Amino acid sequence: MKMLEAKNLKKSFGDNEVLKNISFDVNKGEVLAIIGPSGSGKSTLLRSITQLETVDSGEIIICGDTLCKNDDNGNAVYASKKEKAAISRHLGLVFQNFNLFPHFSVMRNITEAQRKVLGRDREESEKIALELLKKMGLEGRENSYPCELSGGQQQRVSIARALALSPDILLFDEPTSALDPELTQEILKVMRSLAAEKMTMVVVTHEMLFAKSVADKVIFMDNGYIIEYGTPDEVFHKSTNERTKAFLSKY
Repeated sequence: MKMLEAKNLKKSFGDNEVLKNISFDVNKGEVLAIIGPSGSGKSTLLRSITQLETVDSGEIIICGDTLCKNDDNGNAVYASKKEKAAISRHLGLVFQNFNLFPHFSVMRNITEAQRKVLGRDREESEKIALELLKKMGLEGRENSYPCELSGGQQQRVSIARALALSPDILLFDEPTSALDPELTQEILKVMRSLAAEKMTMVVVTHEMLFAKSVADKVIFMDNGYIIEYGTPDEVFHKSTNERTKAFLSKY
């Protein structure tokens, strides 16, 4: 079952075309890793899927629901506000800089959206939060504030917050880029466990070993294009594309 489909996506900021005819899909339970140099369009692609940006043209289908498609003039037309809100509930997003509310406790950071978006009561939302904190190795930290946690702990809270909304697809935008190597391994361990549970994930990452060993599919982007799209073995070991080989030779 296709969970995410992107077809011929194009996006420009003024004269700068950052997405150039991007197409791919993700099946249920798959991990897609998106790699490439800074400025290649990776984060813009993720932001377009999660409605933080709008594309100029192309089609995005999430869990069978169409977020946008082209009109007769080839311009992207989006679903209604109500439909977009419903589609967004299929997705969970983990940012590179945690994006926790500094004045909320860990518990409130995880329960706030559950109560406001999903309408869960306090008892149910707190039960789910505690279960997720245990899963993240953060038992007993529910009353802590973000400033009292390490970067790795804060990122695990942000993953718990995303999971608390029961998304069908979890998206990560360079989740380890703000962390030192030791804390990076904490987050990659959590992500590996989610992959083992067959959580559908799209991961923008600079962690090549993770992409090589955990992903089912890998996209290599450069200058707004998809240069390579295939299995980790095809991209990392069998590529004949000189740009791909030059990029991977640095890792």
